[in-house]
Amino acid sequence: MTDALGSRMVFGVLVPSTNTAVQPEYDSMRPPGVTNHISRIIIPNNPVNSDADFSQLMNDIRGATMAAVDAIVTCEPDALIMGMSAETFWDGVDGANTLQDKLQTAAGGRKVTMASDACQAALRCYDGVKRVAVITPYMPVGDAQVHRFFTECGFDVSVVHGLRCSSPTAIANVSEASLRDAILAVDGPNVDAIVQVGTNLAMARLAAVAEEWLGKPVLAINTATYWHALRSHGIGDRVGGYGSLLERF
Repeated sequence: MTDALGSRMVFGVLVPSTNTAVQPEYDSMRPPGVTNHISRIIIPNNPVNSDADFSQLMNDIRGATMAAVDAIVTCEPDALIMGMSAETFWDGVDGANTLQDKLQTAAGGRKVTMASDACQAALRCYDGVKRVAVITPYMPVGDAQVHRFFTECGFDVSVVHGLRCSSPTAIANVSEASLRDAILAVDGPNVDAIVQVGTNLAMARLAAVAEEWLGKPVLAINTATYWHALRSHGIGDRVGGYGSLLERF
């Protein structure tokens, strides 16, 4: 429900309680008349040192997501954004669609923008993009799910480079220098575009700069997801400073 400040769109945004990147990055891309309202998926900040730890993290998120949905719908948002990514890639395209349907039902029929769907939609904006490289903060079990999703969407995945961050909050501590090194590590002549997933990696501005170095699309997931949410609701404002996706499409 639009209101005095959100005269064009009121978004409810679901993020893990450990996430400190989504809120500032989304707000920095927010057009006039659009407002973002965070609902926290309450999870512990437990160490993540193995696939088993990562799987437990996913179970923690699944167990707490619907409570966050119930909380955010009380402010009557027009639509929701899933501001976390790993779960949206899980079990491929069918898994993503099932999750979206479940969230939309819980949100009273409101449209929910999914990070995974946003990434593949963003890639399709660029003619000739077929071969992609992906950067994640995940353990290998999460990387495999990302590889599966993009493959099922018809892309050739040359590499998934997991940073294996040691806890949910540690993801937000990855420096721009480390992300730059990761971009350079996955790039090559056989890569048409680079995608970064993991919404607590703060890479929106760096991705825009990297496009200038490399001469190819470099898509940060927070940029792609917020772009997809805006465009899906008829908001076509071009926003500078965050790369070609928000400036051109």
